[in-house]
Amino acid sequence: MLGMTILQPVAALAIWTMVIWWWMYFTRLPAFGKIALPPEEQSRLTVAKLDELLPPSVQWKAHNYNHLHEAPTVFYAVAITLAIVGAGDGIAASLGWAYVALRVLHSLVQATVNKVMVRFALFALSSLVLMALVALAAKAVF
Repeated sequence: MLGMTILQPVAALAIWTMVIWWWMYFTRLPAFGKIALPPEEQSRLTVAKLDELLPPSVQWKAHNYNHLHEAPTVFYAVAITLAIVGAGDGIAASLGWAYVALRVLHSLVQATVNKVMVRFALFALSSLVLMALVALAAKAVF
């Protein structure tokens, strides 16, 4: 169908989000199992307390999973808008794939070495790509 190519990177980023979910749980649950907390304390755990209790390398995956539910939600909305109006092919689809590639790289950096300046550069680049997609969507609907 015309204008639907942008849905491929949408599906790819959704798949990547689920990969991070599995990675988070395969690392977080064993680490959590090593913490001896009474049940009443477990029910009051906050993110800050988990950051104290669990190794940073374990928490990095959880933080990234959360990040994949922030700016990418704008990507999903804009990409679906572009597909609905038939403007999701060509440059829009290429920008969609660029956005996904940058978010995957961001995830890999955050989940492994967590170099903040590298993460920031990848986030900034992905944000610029997202802004371009927003501009394309605005042009298509207004």
